[in-house]
Amino acid sequence: MVLDFLRRRSAPAAPERKASATEPVVAYHTAGRVAWSPRDTVSLTRSGFAGNPVGFRCVRLISEAAAALPLVLQDQRRRFDTHPVLGLVNRPNLAQGRAELLEALFAQLLLTGNAYVEAVQGEAAFPLELHVLRSDRMRIIPGETGWPVGYEYAVGGRKHRFDATGPVAPICHIKTFHPQDDHYGLSPLQAAAMALDVHNSASRWSKSLLDNAARPSGALVYNAGDGYGMLADDQFRRLSDEIEANFQGARNAGRPMVLEGGLDWKPMGFSPSDMEFQKTKEAAAREIALAFGVPPMLLGIPGDATYANYQEAHRAFFRLTVLPLATRVAVALSHWLSGFAGAAVELKPDLDQVPALAAERDAQWARVAAAAFLTDAEKRALLGLPAVAEGGRDD
Repeated sequence: MVLDFLRRRSAPAAPERKASATEPVVAYHTAGRVAWSPRDTVSLTRSGFAGNPVGFRCVRLISEAAAALPLVLQDQRRRFDTHPVLGLVNRPNLAQGRAELLEALFAQLLLTGNAYVEAVQGEAAFPLELHVLRSDRMRIIPGETGWPVGYEYAVGGRKHRFDATGPVAPICHIKTFHPQDDHYGLSPLQAAAMALDVHNSASRWSKSLLDNAARPSGALVYNAGDGYGMLADDQFRRLSDEIEANFQGARNAGRPMVLEGGLDWKPMGFSPSDMEFQKTKEAAAREIALAFGVPPMLLGIPGDATYANYQEAHRAFFRLTVLPLATRVAVALSHWLSGFAGAAVELKPDLDQVPALAAERDAQWARVAAAAFLTDAEKRALLGLPAVAEGGRDD
């Protein structure tokens, strides 16, 4: 059981000693400083994803939903059923399929703000395989003009440099917007770092309370017969060592104490701040979900009534978070792979096959179909379909 020991009511004055004149200033500025976790990529990933259930679920929810979206490939004239770009994306390498590759890509982008895709080339100009590289191992090498001229990937003391001065770079770098960095993106984990620290600290506090048999601590009060109420130094140390050895920790929870004369145990109840601790943890969880763009209702966080029902929250999640992210990544990949293919093609999510947006698509199709003043070509353009030859059909 964790105990608050009796503090000495009075202490003998410390002998005068020489000290630096700046010591009071240093002590004033360091005492009570808030301890924040490191903000580097590895530490944020460990504390915000591997060590936090809210951050873990947000990243998994977004990456899995975005990777599961059906993709279509088209140019200005038609939509392709078979194409080298489409075949490479559907089977990027021997160990991964389309969903596995895209899920890793989206997760890297959410965790670090950066995603790197490597194109493995053989004798032909078009890549044979695609691989997602870890963002924390990659370093951008800027040139004299500030644009990247290469990428350096480091693992275990060994480094490999990718040359990016050719017509098409072997690395596709996708990043989020960062207002203060020209080369690297800003991760949602960095924006939610303070909320992550609060949520993790609340979890550690709850764990320590459970280790104390779910009871708050107390205090031992010593009252001597003469009313002086002060232990000698050797008595204070002996009492502290005995309590620490025999009554602290979950193993000793519930163990009865034998108090000598003059000692009295005063249990302490929960303070109002302790009673509000769970609400603080839930508020931190909502801030983490807000940084990732996930409605708290989808995570089961209580106390949030932003959306009328789960279906509305699910539709907003796809419309405001999943689709913008998936579209951005698909456009970047198709533009990059078009350089290898030698022809401009567009890879994008097929909105007609997203169940969460079925109601919106039905309404849009009905409005466009009822517009008699539009030609068929204009209707196809409004629906995002490629144009077809006059009197022909879409292949």
